[in-house]
Amino acid sequence: AGGPFITTSYDYDAPIDEYGLLREPKYGHLKDLHKAIKQCEHALVSSDPKVTSLGAYEQAYVFSTRTTCAAFLANYHSNSAAKVTFNNRHYDLPAWSISILPDCRTDVFNTARVRFQPSQIQMLPSNSKLFSWETYDEDVSSLAENSKITASGLLEQLSATRDTSDYLWYITSIDISPSESFLRGRNKPSISSAFGTKEHPSFNFNGPIDLRAGTNKIALLSVAVGLPNGGIHFESWKTGITGPVLLHGLDRGQKDLTGQKWSYQVGLKGEAVNLVSPNGVSSVDWVRTSQASQNQPQLKWHKAYFNAPNGIEPLALDMSSMGKGQVWINGQSIGRYWMVYAKGNCNGCNYAGTYRQAKCQIGCGQPTQRWYHVPRSWLKPTNNLLVVFEELGGNPWKISLVKRIVHTPRVSESNLMTNTTQE
Repeated sequence: AGGPFITTSYDYDAPIDEYGLLREPKYGHLKDLHKAIKQCEHALVSSDPKVTSLGAYEQAYVFSTRTTCAAFLANYHSNSAAKVTFNNRHYDLPAWSISILPDCRTDVFNTARVRFQPSQIQMLPSNSKLFSWETYDEDVSSLAENSKITASGLLEQLSATRDTSDYLWYITSIDISPSESFLRGRNKPSISSAFGTKEHPSFNFNGPIDLRAGTNKIALLSVAVGLPNGGIHFESWKTGITGPVLLHGLDRGQKDLTGQKWSYQVGLKGEAVNLVSPNGVSSVDWVRTSQASQNQPQLKWHKAYFNAPNGIEPLALDMSSMGKGQVWINGQSIGRYWMVYAKGNCNGCNYAGTYRQAKCQIGCGQPTQRWYHVPRSWLKPTNNLLVVFEELGGNPWKISLVKRIVHTPRVSESNLMTNTTQE
């Protein structure tokens, strides 16, 4: 991912999407813009602009030499179109738009007049089935036995993992007296600590904990979801469990575990034995599962095999049935997934006016990313290995391999769209 809590997808509605397909109208409109600018090249690089007013909100920027002339006519009103006169000719300028005149006469391009219709994108089922799902529960019984890191207090996650894994176990122990009241059926104790989520990078967690008389081992799993990549002194931002870690509900009140001895285990057992690769997948005992046994909130590895679909269409995995985790094909990482549903205001779109981050939002109420691109070059004709690590609980039986189909309507000269297009 491109940073903390950033989706794996990287095209961001770009003119060419991450599947290598054209996205209209952006691609065609941008191509027309480049063509118009190219026609103005000599005038642009040979002179400085002369700016003249054409009205209250309208201006002309003219680049001219002895042999060439190019003009840009701008209407800065965000709601109203304008009719202007330039070089004794009349021009219609839509609201919040610029017209390009490579010869100072002919209007060859306007930013608000779009000749291209939107691409119609479909994600259709492929002819490939995922065979024989099997599951392996991440082994948490031997945590800290092979730990090479111990320290008094809580370590910053990246300093311990060196970015070799998203996962870091924080492990400590506590002795519970047989006389504790909660052991006789009263309210269970709880543990609290500071973590981060997509909406609140720093927050307090509080949840019940099962303890018994004697020595109890406490293990907290911290998961990094991308690392900071921008901002002031972002290299100093802390990742992981920052503390304090408090145990509540004991007879003597709360107990602060923050400063005591902690052991640290970097990564998961499945990562250590390289379960995601064709060579390492057989290093543990997998259990064949049924669809009815899924959706359990537990750290689970899932695997299945599939054959490459026929055709040349780009492929993707539909991960909408899963919760949060990572996915690999033939040992290659497809990326992190997280079925987080988008919030915002998707009530229409008007590109006129100054840019705002919340302008022209799409996909409200839908997963921020549902489909994950699978490069065909990573696939073999048969027996491709798919491995999924699930953190929150999901149903792998509903994962499917789909193909991306894009229908691009022909250019429409008579039905030009403007920058008030609804999306």
